[in-house]
Amino acid sequence: MSADLVWAIIKNNNSFLVKRQNVQFSSEPANLKNVNSFKYSGLANYKTVTILPAARGIRVITRKANKEQSPKKSANSVVIAKTRRQTSKSVANLIARGNKYRPDLRAAAVARASAILATQAPKKTRTLREAKGPRAQKN
Repeated sequence: MSADLVWAIIKNNNSFLVKRQNVQFSSEPANLKNVNSFKYSGLANYKTVTILPAARGIRVITRKANKEQSPKKSANSVVIAKTRRQTSKSVANLIARGNKYRPDLRAAAVARASAILATQAPKKTRTLREAKGPRAQKN
């Protein structure tokens, strides 16, 4: 089926649709911005990018357009476990620069990868310094 026909069918009703106060979001896994629009839809478009957290780093999943009839073979998964800057460059190269997969999704994919890496960073613990002075000695 064409992507336009699929989008016409699912844009108002699907299981991933979240409607909140005059705004529609989508919780589908291949939607990089979680916005209910044709551009970011992972259900309507066949060439999609999914960015998920991995044990170390992130996992970037793209689908091959020529393997549309066999869904298991169509997924191309890559784990990127590098620094933040190298990861964002690798994601940009995978999606837009190197093979020109979906250049319109480059900024959203880099933002999603950066957000996932930010959640994986260890939290800094703050140590409270000792109280000094005459008032601290009274207690």
